[in-house]
Amino acid sequence: MGFERRIYWPHSIAAIVAELAGQGIDAAAALEGTGLAASQLGAPTTRTSYRQLDTVVRNALRLSSDPATALRAGLRMHVTAYWMYGYALLSSATRADAARFVARYVRIVGPFCDVTFSNQGAKAWVALAPMHWPGASDAVHRFALEFALAAHLVAHRDGMGPAFRFSRIAVDHPAPAHADVYEALFGCPVSFDQAGAGYERAFDDGPLGLADPRTHAMAREVCDQLLAEVDRAGRVAADVWPILLERRTGPVSIDDVAAQLAMSPRALRRRLEAEGTTYRHLLAEARKRLAIEYLSTTRLTHEEIAQRVGYSDAANFRHAFLRWTGRNPSDVRGGTRM
Repeated sequence: MGFERRIYWPHSIAAIVAELAGQGIDAAAALEGTGLAASQLGAPTTRTSYRQLDTVVRNALRLSSDPATALRAGLRMHVTAYWMYGYALLSSATRADAARFVARYVRIVGPFCDVTFSNQGAKAWVALAPMHWPGASDAVHRFALEFALAAHLVAHRDGMGPAFRFSRIAVDHPAPAHADVYEALFGCPVSFDQAGAGYERAFDDGPLGLADPRTHAMAREVCDQLLAEVDRAGRVAADVWPILLERRTGPVSIDDVAAQLAMSPRALRRRLEAEGTTYRHLLAEARKRLAIEYLSTTRLTHEEIAQRVGYSDAANFRHAFLRWTGRNPSDVRGGTRM
């Protein structure tokens, strides 16, 4: 469901398009099927989806003759490309603080890969798992890992200097034809066909050279707002809500909604419970919103509104409306503010 939502910055798409442009591939061809124009990629108001990112990756795999395109595109991902997320990361007090920041906020940038950190004495292991491309034999899965590994390398070098190196890398896909590029780029051992993917680096909780508490606090406040937006959009409740609001000719059952979301009613109930809500609560909220809209903008009778929001008669509708709002339907139609 989060695959379709346009809630992420276009920086990864922009890096791939720029890399393809360097290979002589026109931006329009790289963006074919996304509905995006090249001019939108630099605008801070542009939001994109994983669907659009997936389309650009598949275009790159089809159009490019360079098998290392993902690695080279990832190298374009300097920390400042992530806007406020990047500034918050650079201004973190210590390397450990930066790692904790990434663990909490990485979802706001629409990453290719989910990130998990674990410390092993003087070493830290950073596990990478492609967000939407699980098959290790899939070319898009490999693209996601290559892009993420290169982008992480650049981010570390931006924060800790150009001498930074990973200690070792593991990936779960077979060695590609361009495996020699891995060695040249990362300068560390790379193991293919492993059970998981990620990299090892030295663990050092020393201060970061660009640490600044005021900059970090301001940037982190923006990141908090973006994280809340992503959390709301990524919840299944966000997918149920428009279905309930769009049904304007009578009640909609949980079976109907679950079918539209390609899941069972039982699975839908479990997902909603995990998010701290229920189908009944969402249905009541949708009925309330629709009822207020009908009362405020139409001349439908209470009986007609009752039928449209799923009540058998006007009396039951009036009781429900009073319970929702503390007012009678006639108060709203008469102009009393909610």
